[in-house]
Amino acid sequence: MTAADLLAAPFATLSHLIRAHATERGDKVALIDEGAQLTYAELDRTMDRIAAGLVRDGVVPGGAVAMVAANSATLAAVFLGALRAGAVPAPIAPSATPGSVAAMVADSGSPLAFVDDAVEGLPVTAIRLDALTTWMPETAPASDVPRAPGDPFNIIYSSGTTGTPKGIVQSHGMRWQHIHRNAAAGFGDAVTLVATPLYSNTTLVSFLPTLGWGGTAVLMGRFDARRYLDLAERTRATHTMLVPVQYARIMADPAFDRFDLSSFRLKTCTSAPFAAALKADVVARWPGLLVEYYGMTEGGASFALNCTAHPDKLATVGQLLPGHEARLIDAEGREVATGEVGEVVGRSGAMMTGYHNRPGASRDAEWNDGQGRRFIRHGDLGRFDPDGFLALVGRAKDLIISGGFNIYPSDLEAVLAAHPDVADCAVVGMPSETWGESPVAVYVSRRADADPLAIMAWANERLGKTQRLVGIHAIAELPHSAIGKVLKRELRERLERA
Repeated sequence: MTAADLLAAPFATLSHLIRAHATERGDKVALIDEGAQLTYAELDRTMDRIAAGLVRDGVVPGGAVAMVAANSATLAAVFLGALRAGAVPAPIAPSATPGSVAAMVADSGSPLAFVDDAVEGLPVTAIRLDALTTWMPETAPASDVPRAPGDPFNIIYSSGTTGTPKGIVQSHGMRWQHIHRNAAAGFGDAVTLVATPLYSNTTLVSFLPTLGWGGTAVLMGRFDARRYLDLAERTRATHTMLVPVQYARIMADPAFDRFDLSSFRLKTCTSAPFAAALKADVVARWPGLLVEYYGMTEGGASFALNCTAHPDKLATVGQLLPGHEARLIDAEGREVATGEVGEVVGRSGAMMTGYHNRPGASRDAEWNDGQGRRFIRHGDLGRFDPDGFLALVGRAKDLIISGGFNIYPSDLEAVLAAHPDVADCAVVGMPSETWGESPVAVYVSRRADADPLAIMAWANERLGKTQRLVGIHAIAELPHSAIGKVLKRELRERLERA
């Protein structure tokens, strides 16, 4: 079947799509990193050789293949070669502690791990990516293990911001939804600049459609704002997916306006709160559409905000995508009235199978409506406006209950962020003998001589009586995960030790 036939079918695998692109236009560049590139024909042959090596070394269809490495064309080829063998890629953050990496590799069940550097304490054989050509068979017959929509596609390990990372199993059907829903996004001739790691779902929701539709993925290693701008200009990038902290650093680069970014057609963002003022700055100064997506790695409901078309809705995360459903529920699991705050639960054709080896955690992540239909709990609190746009007010686990009143950290952070001396901030709940919990702020200052108590007083003048901060602390930089989420658990631990 041709690539066009596959893309029009009810279901197709990414491996079949890449094979079709290799047959129809094999000289088209599929992958580029900062030192190499692979055409679709080269990628297709490399995937066959990797698949053959995996089968030789005991990897079976449905079995996991662990990868602990930074972005590169070689890492991407291993990920895709595992899919061709019918295996399940399990990319793992190399920035995690050796003990955590070893635990995730062991949890995946992979008999080996592909690495780009030595990793201590791995419970399996490590294969270095720079020695991949000597590990692969020199030749391999064309092969493709059939996969069904319900078969596992990959395991993504959560960032661990709330405890031990959980392996989120995503199906081929879920990934097909991600590819298929991008029919109008222009990925067929895209040059997608990938600046987030392949172990993140944030990356895969743009990386996989790029290859599925026959575009070119440019893989960036360690992120740096100036290097990103230079690479975008040199490759004439058309698409990108970034997290808010990356947008902030790029827009703050004093040389930003000197770079030619006119090739961009679509910029997307997800994974963490995206300040309305930052969205407005990107829309004003960076060519191409800006679309914010809100959803979960686990799946559920996804929302989209076309920031370019809706400048009056920048404080929201947009409206439901077609075919997606969402509800807002209270702590007892009952749906709340329109305009009230509740936890977001959602369902769609793109939902995880469950957490790997954790049936109890899988059940805890689900909510069923009156018809018994399965929804995924997002863990975020939000409210719908009259136009159906969702505004998030914080994580359910980060809700501060002070003296019986609910305090949403995002409300306080929005006020604090408006102070001219505040570059970044976060608010967490700390134990209080009087109120149970009280809000405490941590901020990054724009001026070394800024007075934190004056900043707190300024904010408290603008906050409600029950919202007022009881403490404030300056910090050089907020701790973020690799995909830009503020690590509030780490902040609370720091404050407890202070």
